[in-house]
Amino acid sequence: MSLLLATTANAANFLIRNNCPYTVWAASVPVGGGRQLNSGQEWTITANPGTTGPRIWGSTGSNFDASGHGRCQTGDCSGVLQYTGYGQPPNTLAKYATKQFNNLDFFDISLVDGFNGPMEFVPTSGGCTRRPRCTTDINRQCPNELWAPGGCNSPCTVFKTDQYCYNSGSSGPTTYSKFFKD
Repeated sequence: MSLLLATTANAANFLIRNNCPYTVWAASVPVGGGRQLNSGQEWTITANPGTTGPRIWGSTGSNFDASGHGRCQTGDCSGVLQYTGYGQPPNTLAKYATKQFNNLDFFDISLVDGFNGPMEFVPTSGGCTRRPRCTTDINRQCPNELWAPGGCNSPCTVFKTDQYCYNSGSSGPTTYSKFFKD
């Protein structure tokens, strides 16, 4: 899945494109909700300046009925398509913040909730040349203790300790964090 970012003085537009050979149920909170994207399909969402806590991710292994109720193997959001909360791990995340410090926009790809598919973030305005990517199929290399159907959990999700969750601020790199970073 790839994300294209275009900003204006009033908003940031995100073009979400499914570049995977399989269907992805794209999700976006607090703006957008969710939508089925077959391979090659696109969806545009617009976020107002100062949007806080936003995430974009792809849910996989999803099955929804006509009323928008169902389940996803990865990235599930309480069984509803119109996502209003964060998806359940594992899920690869795109995170952003618009019009923040010095009126700048920030964006990245995060594996804090694990990995469930490749992602790329491509800015299309403002002269930014960085393109964060996570295109390696981590699922094929996932350590057995982190494996989940359709994805690879973060160690925090599995072990729930300060050593892996970085809650205390005193944790250093672990074998698992190095695995995801590499």
